Amino acid sequence: MAKIKRRYICQACGSVSHRWQGQCPDCAEWNTLAEDAPATVFSQKHDLSGGGRTVEFVSLDAPGELPVRRATGIAELDRALGGGLVPGSAILMGGDPGIGKSTLLLQAAAKVAQDGAPVVYISGEEAAGQVRLRATRLGLGDAPIRLAAATSVRDILTTLGGMEPPALLVIDSIQTMHSDMIEGAPGTVSQVRGCAFELIRYAKENGVALVMVGHVTKDGTIAGPRVLEHMVDVVMSFEGERSHQYRILRALKNRFGAVDEIGVFAMAGQGLEEVSNPSMLFLSGRDEPIAGSAVFPALEGTRPVLVEVQALIVRLQSGATPRRAVVGWDSGRLAMLLAVLEARCGLNFSSAEVYLNIAGGYRLSDPAADLAIAAALISALADRPLPARSVWFGEVSLAGEIRPVAHAGLRLREAAKLGFDRSYGPVEVSAPLESRGFAGLKMLPNLVDRIMGSA
Repeated sequence: MAKIKRRYICQACGSVSHRWQGQCPDCAEWNTLAEDAPATVFSQKHDLSGGGRTVEFVSLDAPGELPVRRATGIAELDRALGGGLVPGSAILMGGDPGIGKSTLLLQAAAKVAQDGAPVVYISGEEAAGQVRLRATRLGLGDAPIRLAAATSVRDILTTLGGMEPPALLVIDSIQTMHSDMIEGAPGTVSQVRGCAFELIRYAKENGVALVMVGHVTKDGTIAGPRVLEHMVDVVMSFEGERSHQYRILRALKNRFGAVDEIGVFAMAGQGLEEVSNPSMLFLSGRDEPIAGSAVFPALEGTRPVLVEVQALIVRLQSGATPRRAVVGWDSGRLAMLLAVLEARCGLNFSSAEVYLNIAGGYRLSDPAADLAIAAALISALADRPLPARSVWFGEVSLAGEIRPVAHAGLRLREAAKLGFDRSYGPVEVSAPLESRGFAGLKMLPNLVDRIMGSA
């Protein structure tokens, strides 16, 4: 009999090694290699061409009812999901500890249960009494949720098999689940992968909407094997800063809806509250125009959100090393933009400290923010406020060109709805009727002339 080969999988990047070592050779993380369960059937050569059952094929236009989405009763959650819960889907929700994942799912489970649908909530991190205490604090103590505290997947599936399949099954969290058929402690690669596979199979076979809470690493990625994100239908990230009251639920992967769709919530005493107009939240406190402040119409999925970009330039004495501090944006892209402003526009930032902040703790990844950030930097350098009620968007190239971006009309309509009557962007943008004050900019020197020439 051939000797079973052991292998070790990095829980940070998923790379495979055939011997244990303290540091992963691929991602350089320490103490992340965990032994995987040895392969059994597929490690040996077998003839798999016979003995199985015939698979039935169907056409795309086959008659029959399509799965109907179920609304959770929380509009922002439904928006991020693409319209609601799809029966038989598997959803993975990750986020930092204490950000509000369990609170949001408990609120959603309570609303689904109050609508008459059976809901099962399995907690592997808290006792049933602790979950009930939180439900009472949120005013959800009378919700007809079937609650249990368990970590054994065998016990959970045995219990679910003896009852009517629920409409919603919440597992909090997948890293606490374990199977006695798999070697390893809960949270290891083999346990997370095996337990998730069994739960997803139950959800697919019985048409149950499964939501699994996932832990995150120090880098903000979901802990466990990378294959876990490929197994599920939807991957969601619950983001936010503890010092700020708002939370953003972002869809990173969605087989049933738009990717990068977001839902915005605000943490309150009675749990998470929906924010129907996030632009007003991120623009609150703007009384008068000040130097170094620009408004950018960001686009998250299909939702436009207006955010404020703040820049501060501090001149230093000769010999001092200037600092570059960025909050909410890519520091590498800021360095590139500063280099373009110096090379193409003749502005001097080398002897000054540059501080950039996206107000409200918002995180930007849209390249269309280049123009708004450049406008804020030039405004702070010249100590001149930008024109009032104006928005800025456009991608900046290394040659200093201002290039067009996607969905410009949607961004302009959102700005016009909130009272902004001036828009600055690429010349290729055809301004809609709502933004008659649109000004096209072709090169960065045109932007400098606009700001330096404004009183």
